[in-house]
Amino acid sequence: MAESSAYLTVELVAADRTVWSGEATMVIARTTEGDIGVLRGHQPTLSVLTDAVVEINPEEGPVVVATVDGGFLSVADDRVSILSEHALLAEEIDVDEARTELETARTLIGADDEAERRIRRAEARIRAVEKAS
Repeated sequence: MAESSAYLTVELVAADRTVWSGEATMVIARTTEGDIGVLRGHQPTLSVLTDAVVEINPEEGPVVVATVDGGFLSVADDRVSILSEHALLAEEIDVDEARTELETARTLIGADDEAERRIRRAEARIRAVEKAS
């Protein structure tokens, strides 16, 4: 019988690419039910993600900080899959663009049904850059 890894196998996947893949000691994400932390041995879970920051503590190196625009988090057998239509690593985010989007979206509250979601996305991107700094 093969010996199991001491780490989680993690994949952060957007619709157009694999954003990050590797072994990690912990994953933290925000679901519609609240924040979830995943360690080795976590019970099988399927959760809906919100527009928020995801943190991955890799086996080696600095914490990987990313944003997801909603999606799903699946945990089974020490494998974590984070699936989102759009996902960005903190270093891929243009913080000035995110701040501009935040200000624009705030002016549209009440006039645009998507304004609140645009605000959440922009705030998540700004937080990701700040956490990664």
